[in-house]
Formats: sequence, C-alpha cells, structure tokens
Amino acid sequence: MMKKDKNVARIKSNYMQQYDVYMERQLNKKKRLYRRLALFFIIVLVTIGSLTTYHVKQRALHAEKLEQYEHLEEELASLKQEEKDLKQEVELLNDEEYILQIAKTNYFFSEEGEVIFKLPEEEQSY
Repeated sequence: MMKKDKNVARIKSNYMQQYDVYMERQLNKKKRLYRRLALFFIIVLVTIGSLTTYHVKQRALHAEKLEQYEHLEEELASLKQEEKDLKQEVELLNDEEYILQIAKTNYFFSEEGEVIFKLPEEEQSY
C-alpha cells in the first residue's frame, strides 16, 4: 500500500474557496447542533431531577399526612367511646337508685334501721 502525500498543493480557484467556506459552515452547523443537543440534554436532566425531587417530597408528605390521619382516626374512636361512656354515666346518674347505691358504698350513707360495717378490702399478710 502506498502512503498518500500531504504535500499536495491546493488549487486556488473560486470553486475551492466556496468549497472551503461551505465546509466551514457545515462544521459550524455541526458544532451548533451538538451545543443545542447538550443544552437540551441538560434541560431534560434538570427537569427530571426537579420532578423526581418534587415526587419524593410529595410521597414523604403523603406518608406523614397518612400517619397523622390514622392517629386522628384512633383519637376519634377513643373520644367516641368516651362520649358513649359519659352518656351512659349521665343516664345512670339520673337514676335515683344508682345514686343511693353510690352514696351507700362511697360515703357510708344508711337508711333508717341499717347498720354499716366497714370490712378491710385487703387481707393483711404477716
């Protein structure tokens, strides 16, 4: 195989000058294309990064709100149970026999002819 010589003289014609200008334009177009593609790629990466960050933050916020919702649901259930218990207690306190029973057990209230003996609740151990 034969090597190509780099010592070939260029023809200085009008056509060669136009060809050189054309090749330079093509090279510049290619550079601009690569720059535009690089800029587009950077914009896409930044957009994807921003959306990913936003999505992760929203998932964390959603998990926090869900946990808070479950906690409030439990609190609501306990408050409803407490309300039910208090309503039942109000009904009982409106009953005169229940009030007399409480007075007898807690305050040693007695009716006529009754004798009250207080017994120790726990056995003493020696």
